[in-house]
Amino acid sequence: MRQFLPALRNGFGFLSTIPVGISMEGIENLMKHIYLFPVVGAVIGIILAVIGLASSLVLSPIMLALVVIISIYYFTGINHIDGLADFGDGIAAHGTKEKKIAAMRDTAVGTGGIVFCMISILGLFVSLVSIQESNVYLLLPFALIVAETSAKQSMVTVAAFGRRIHEGFGAMTVDNTKRSDFIIGTIFSASVCYIVLGFPGIEAFIISQLAGLMVLNTANRHFGGVSGDIVGAANEIGRLAALLYLGGAGWILL
Repeated sequence: MRQFLPALRNGFGFLSTIPVGISMEGIENLMKHIYLFPVVGAVIGIILAVIGLASSLVLSPIMLALVVIISIYYFTGINHIDGLADFGDGIAAHGTKEKKIAAMRDTAVGTGGIVFCMISILGLFVSLVSIQESNVYLLLPFALIVAETSAKQSMVTVAAFGRRIHEGFGAMTVDNTKRSDFIIGTIFSASVCYIVLGFPGIEAFIISQLAGLMVLNTANRHFGGVSGDIVGAANEIGRLAALLYLGGAGWILL
């Protein structure tokens, strides 16, 4: 318990902008409890759900989508979408795996990164508007909980089955994520998604994890492994996949 609570606190410090404090000792504890990632995601999802529900009472679907997107990046920061940008730059680069890794690690954002981020944000906007316009009672707040929980589990999925390509926080995550973390995280995440949205929630969760595995497969082909940027990209793509599903065919099943 003495390690668990600091790990959970640092989980919020590591994965969100919530001012709980963070330390290297706490990060080391967190790395021993990677399965806590989706727990943090569920709490962030609840915060976003409250914001979305309150906003839906006074805002149009378009304005609501804008408020929710701003809230997502206010509470989660831009580290993960920065990882998505770097991921896009690496994929867009031509040449050997070494050149692609160098492009991914370059601090300047290239065309590939810009395009990936534009598609991601546009996809969030479209899915949120679609969810709100479906007029399914409480679908939006519940979808936000499912999406954020699934997104964090997507990070665990990539880290559990990936191999690191260089040092850094990403390497720490990959090196310390065990299959048991993946199993515990999956059970927790699937349970949350089922409690919140039933079978459509489970389906959105599965779609999100498949998206994470797609990120992993793409990273293996282009870079020969994964880094912190790719783990962050899995978060963004996992969230987007869940929301797109719930904004499309998923809500019909409710």
